[in-house]
Amino acid sequence: MSPEAPTDSHLEIAHVLFIDIVAYSKLLIDQQTKLVKELNEKVRHTEEFRAADAAGKLIWIATGDGMALALFSSPDAPVRCALQLAEAVRQSPRLH
Repeated sequence: MSPEAPTDSHLEIAHVLFIDIVAYSKLLIDQQTKLVKELNEKVRHTEEFRAADAAGKLIWIATGDGMALALFSSPDAPVRCALQLAEAVRQSPRLH
């Protein structure tokens, strides 16, 4: 007898963006804390993050020196988020 999936289950595909702070471990602890906080703010202010979060199409996982974003919208959502984040980081001298 084969197991059957519940009839109310459905399949969703996540498109993932991994974000990491380079040379994080070489920084002082207070610098690490400030950078992670600033990075989190920049990510949360991207249009893609806000749209996915508002639609309930986002899973955000902290990784210590960065994060992983699983976006359940379009395949190019992580790319758009990365481009928006790159622009925000360029404007923040502490993050590059």
